[in-house]
Amino acid sequence: MPIHPRTRLRGPWLLALAAIALLILPRLTVAAEPPAMPVAMPIVIAHRGASGYLPEHTLPAKALAHGQGADAIEQDVVMTRDGVPVVLHDTTLDAVSDIAVKFPGRARADGKHHCTDFTLAELRTLALTERLDPATGRQTYANRFPRGESRFGIVTLEEELEFLAGINRSTGRTVGIYPEIKSPAWHRSEGHDIAKAVIDILHRHGYATKADPCHIQCFEADEVQRIRGDLGWQGKLVQLIGGKDQDRLVTPEGLAGIAAVADGIGPPIERVLDPAGNPTGLVEQAHAAGLVVHPYTLRRDRLPSWAGSFDDLQGALFAAGVDGVFSDFPDLTVAWLRRSNRRPE
Repeated sequence: MPIHPRTRLRGPWLLALAAIALLILPRLTVAAEPPAMPVAMPIVIAHRGASGYLPEHTLPAKALAHGQGADAIEQDVVMTRDGVPVVLHDTTLDAVSDIAVKFPGRARADGKHHCTDFTLAELRTLALTERLDPATGRQTYANRFPRGESRFGIVTLEEELEFLAGINRSTGRTVGIYPEIKSPAWHRSEGHDIAKAVIDILHRHGYATKADPCHIQCFEADEVQRIRGDLGWQGKLVQLIGGKDQDRLVTPEGLAGIAAVADGIGPPIERVLDPAGNPTGLVEQAHAAGLVVHPYTLRRDRLPSWAGSFDDLQGALFAAGVDGVFSDFPDLTVAWLRRSNRRPE
């Protein structure tokens, strides 16, 4: 029976309302408290492995990144003359190996040694080193792993996938992969369909759907569309964003076009944060289009002018709402996320 507004509540009515209040109030209190962790935890992508500590794209750098808690490990992929995908950032070899010493006279007219001019057997003879400026011979990052110490070699994409699968099994922790299709148009001009070769390898190793821990990334927008369409890739796909020539991709129309084929974007930090370290609004626009944002690259030894420390840079990026970052120092990024309660211990 309804209660008239002027009716005085007595006896059973008061007891009933008191019981209802006791049931409701604890729930309201719990709901009002913020959750201990965000719903979507930002991921840490080891940029070329733990490349702040060991030469990039070497198996030791990948093993260290795995042990430091990275969620995914990047593989840049280029092709050899005999059509084998290998893990290297550049399509040339001069900045990260002793190619000029091992193969004098094999440079092209541009003075560079191109990976597609060498067989896998020839590349096996090279020693990988910390990145340098070939013109000066100086290390790009002076305080990183010293050149000439230890011995590192080139590995194929398949070898790296087998290696990481083994560590995943032995540790019981699944770390994903994040391969980049390097310069696909250039590779086609050299007679190689690098995207198809990479996708075939990924399929053989069990990476095929969005449920699998794998993102394919590429800078060339036409190739991103081809990967999803003609090549039928059903897994996660990321459109990398570069310089001014790709400004159209970060307009609302451009982001909507990306979202029609891809799952996220990979912009440089400078597109996420302005010269003063403030958010540009790109993250919000990308999220509105249904895209995740994984900017590159966090480097402790190359900070933007506005950042007083590595933590300043990390804090500004995650405050801007990014869904993950590429980091040369995955241990430091994992530690920051834990300190800020964005990642469990």
